[in-house]
Amino acid sequence: METDRRAFVKGAAAALAPYFVPRSAWGANDRIAYGAIGVGNRGGWLNKSFQKIGAQCVALCDVYAPHLTAARQDSPDGVPAYNDYRELLATPGLDCVVIATPDHQHLPMLLHALDARKDVYLEKPLSLSLEQSPRMIAAVRGSKQIVQIGMQRRSMDFIRRAKKMIDEGALGRVSMVRAMWNWHFEMPLEASPLPGELDWNRFLGPAPQRPLDPLRFRWWRGFWDYSGGNMTDQGTHLMDVVQWMTNSGPPLSAVCQGRITNASGVEVPNVFTAVFEYNDFLATWTLDYRSTYDHDWSIRFIGEEATLLLDRHGLRLHKDAGASRTPWNQKVSTEPAVEIPDTDAQEAHLQNFLDCVRSRQEPNCPVEIAAAAVSGPHMANLAYRQDRKVRRDAAVNG
Repeated sequence: METDRRAFVKGAAAALAPYFVPRSAWGANDRIAYGAIGVGNRGGWLNKSFQKIGAQCVALCDVYAPHLTAARQDSPDGVPAYNDYRELLATPGLDCVVIATPDHQHLPMLLHALDARKDVYLEKPLSLSLEQSPRMIAAVRGSKQIVQIGMQRRSMDFIRRAKKMIDEGALGRVSMVRAMWNWHFEMPLEASPLPGELDWNRFLGPAPQRPLDPLRFRWWRGFWDYSGGNMTDQGTHLMDVVQWMTNSGPPLSAVCQGRITNASGVEVPNVFTAVFEYNDFLATWTLDYRSTYDHDWSIRFIGEEATLLLDRHGLRLHKDAGASRTPWNQKVSTEPAVEIPDTDAQEAHLQNFLDCVRSRQEPNCPVEIAAAAVSGPHMANLAYRQDRKVRRDAAVNG
């Protein structure tokens, strides 16, 4: 936050923004001023949520005019709106930015925000490729800025309690972890003209140039130019929890099989299974966007003494019945021995970021954790696209 905290806004007509207090004079209740870059689906929710917990929106940016129109309705009167994020970064009085854009824009936007000396809340996944992650880490560590990656399970209390149980040995030796995500997702696969103005060149940014394609804009996560697909989108969440709970780094190797089912026109699979090799266990990561069975996300840590299930409902610990020479005759209880519901507020991870902007302490999900979390999904994408087993050392160094 600059010493002079007066800011002007420009929209349809110029108006003066409220007076801001220098960072050095902050108290516990002073409001942090942020700019939102990318205010579509997820970005629109973030914009509303940051305001809900007391931050102040002072600028908006999106390449699609209808997104900006909707976000203005959820923001203070007179907030300026841009289609060039570099103009937003020059907004006087800006403390931090919230970036919720397609994955291919994460690297340049993060670097420009750091150059502008802004703290950053960056949506997951961190990077578009394995090669980008070290560059992003180096840029953050070469600055004095606070950077939080939007992997909100890092701020969920019931998952932290699960970590404590595992660390205390409640599961015994873990041999297998199964991560899964099921939605019956009707994706917006329409090629009809967009009902609003789109700055297509700014949407493409560093991606390969091509003619305007409404389908690629509506469902950019279905194309390799702009994302790692569903593999990195949801996988960075779940594989982070897998590695956090087991005190593991990225996997040693990955294989993957997948298919595109009832989703014509896209490039990335919407049904897949990846298998990751770790030093002491195997992990599977399965996604099916054509079924509501076992709806939403879940992770099972399968140990010799107990199995721990994490999902959107909370935590459930199931005791193992023990080894048996006749397991076909064994009676095994299906009732959990421990059950803890998920009562965490969705905004907890956002609040952690704001707290760290004030305190200058490390947030719950720094860039190193985010890079490790997305490494396995990046490797699985390579395995799928190249139809081979991908080993970590070769993928990182080759």
